[in-house]
Amino acid sequence: MEHILGQEWEIVPAGGATGEAFFASHEDQRLFLKRNSSPFLAVLSAEGIVPKLVWTKRLENGDVITAQQWLSGRELKPLEMTQERVANLLRKIHLSEPLLGMLSRLGKEPLQPGTLFKMVMDQLDEDVLNFPEVKKTISFLKKEEGNVFSEVKVVCHGDVNHNNWLLAENNQLYLIDWDGAMIADPAIDLGLLLYWYIPEENWEKWLAMYGIKVTSNLKLRMKWYVALQTLSSIQWHKSKERFQEMNKWVHFLNSIY
Repeated sequence: MEHILGQEWEIVPAGGATGEAFFASHEDQRLFLKRNSSPFLAVLSAEGIVPKLVWTKRLENGDVITAQQWLSGRELKPLEMTQERVANLLRKIHLSEPLLGMLSRLGKEPLQPGTLFKMVMDQLDEDVLNFPEVKKTISFLKKEEGNVFSEVKVVCHGDVNHNNWLLAENNQLYLIDWDGAMIADPAIDLGLLLYWYIPEENWEKWLAMYGIKVTSNLKLRMKWYVALQTLSSIQWHKSKERFQEMNKWVHFLNSIY
C-alpha cells in the first residue's frame, strides 16, 4: 500500500476476516483503504450510507484499491438500536432504487426462502444436525417454507449487528461492512434487528418508525429468517471452536419459539 500513497503515510492493517483492509494516516489526512471492494461501494457512498468514497485506483496487477474517509466515531450500543435514526436509515436502504439497481447489475438475483434454506442446510455438519433444538428448528423451517414467500425484494445488509452501525462525531449514522449484501425479503434485516435488540412489546412502535405495520405474516417471515440465520451462526461458531458462543445461539433458538 505504501507505493500507492507514498512513504510518508503510516499504514496499518484494519483487521477483519479478509485481511484486505487498512488504515492510512498522514498529518491531518486519514483514509480507510480496501483491496478489491465491490463497485457497490460507490453507490453506498453516494447514498450517504457509508463514509464518503474519496478515490479508486486500479493497479497494474488488476487489483482495485478504494479509499474512504476514515471518520472518528463509535459503534452503536445495543440499547441505541431502538432509536428512530436506526429505523430511518434501514428504511432508506430498503427503499433505495440505486442500491437495488447496482446489485442487480452486479449479477445478484433475488434470493427466495428455499434457496437460502438450502444454502444454510448445506453448511451444517452432523453434530449440529443432531442437536434437539436444531432438529426442532429445521422442522419448523420446512413446515413454513411455503408460507414465507414475499414479492417485496430489497437490498438487505444481512448482518445488522450493532457493531456495524457507525455513529460519526458529527452525529451522522452509517451502516458499514456490506460484504454480505443480497437482494431478498426485508424481513431478513428486520427480524434480526428486532429479535436481537427490541423487546417484542415494542416491535409495533419500532416498525411504525420504520414505516410499516406489524402483521402475522411479517412476524412469521421474521421468525423464519431469524431461525435460519441462527442455524448458520451455530455452525460458524462451532467451526471456529467457539463452543460457548455456539451454545449461546443454540439456547437462543428456544427463545425464538
